[in-house]
Amino acid sequence: MKKNIALVTGGFSGEAVISYKTAVTINNNLDREKFNVYRVDIRTDGWFYELADGRTLEIDKNDFSLQVDNQKTKFDAIFIALHGTPGEDGKLQGYFDTLKIPYTSCDAATSAITFNKRYTTAVAAFSGLYVAKSVLLIKNSIGSPDEVMQQLKFPVFVKPNNGGSSIGMSKVNDPSDELGIAIEKAFKEDDQVLVEEMISGREFTIGVFKTGGNIIALPVTEVISKKDFFDYEAKYEGASTEVTPAEIDEVTADKIRDAAKEIYRVFNCRGVVRIDFIYNEKEKQPYMLEINTIPGQSEASIVPQQVKAMGWSLKEFYTKLVEEALIS
Repeated sequence: MKKNIALVTGGFSGEAVISYKTAVTINNNLDREKFNVYRVDIRTDGWFYELADGRTLEIDKNDFSLQVDNQKTKFDAIFIALHGTPGEDGKLQGYFDTLKIPYTSCDAATSAITFNKRYTTAVAAFSGLYVAKSVLLIKNSIGSPDEVMQQLKFPVFVKPNNGGSSIGMSKVNDPSDELGIAIEKAFKEDDQVLVEEMISGREFTIGVFKTGGNIIALPVTEVISKKDFFDYEAKYEGASTEVTPAEIDEVTADKIRDAAKEIYRVFNCRGVVRIDFIYNEKEKQPYMLEINTIPGQSEASIVPQQVKAMGWSLKEFYTKLVEEALIS
């Protein structure tokens, strides 16, 4: 019997457009022989499902069900394709946990921690993983550019502490005339700003997922930015080159894969996540940058590239993610 799957997209933030692109790819590749797929848009004006005939129906938030022509549809699992809040920060996950509906992403606690870059690096460092030194600034509280200059070596990256897609991020080489502007820019996106020492090296990213109880690392991708760093423009507007699989020796690839799988285990991740690294050639170690618990899934995105490089179809991959959610 086919399972009813709600593909949740939309969003309240600037990442809504990315969410829709992700949802299109997933929707096109979910196996219709195994699943009845219902695409649900979560928006500021409500949660909706659009029928083929153009009618728009509102989701009953009491039990996340759908009433179509006097017939109630409940969902066996949720495929979350919603970047930013509330899909990536644990809010939706907590709601679905309350309703006891399984979903394809990390749980509420892991999502909330990884959405906060400072918490992520703190947990990683406590677990013995390599991360950059950083300072957290909180709006209208203690913390200033002077504090950053005293504690960190330049250049540094300045970024909103919560959120994704590198929105509001800057690289600062000279604290005398750039740091204050970068901090102000980041505070426009969030009330907390993370200032992080730059780690020199090549940038790599890798998808990791679990199937059949086994943690699997996808092929490694090297990200070569045409800009100074991998910001929103580099990620989504073509200002970077991605090489999948990365042209690296197996020793380096193994270190990145092993670190990624250990991070997945330490943070108790579920579904597919994408983990970004800088590989420091001098130390021969991958430094974790961040964990993306709802990675982009457009046809040109990194995870679909890696899935295809592994020799899988996206249909196979998404089936594995849904089946893992159903048995979790």
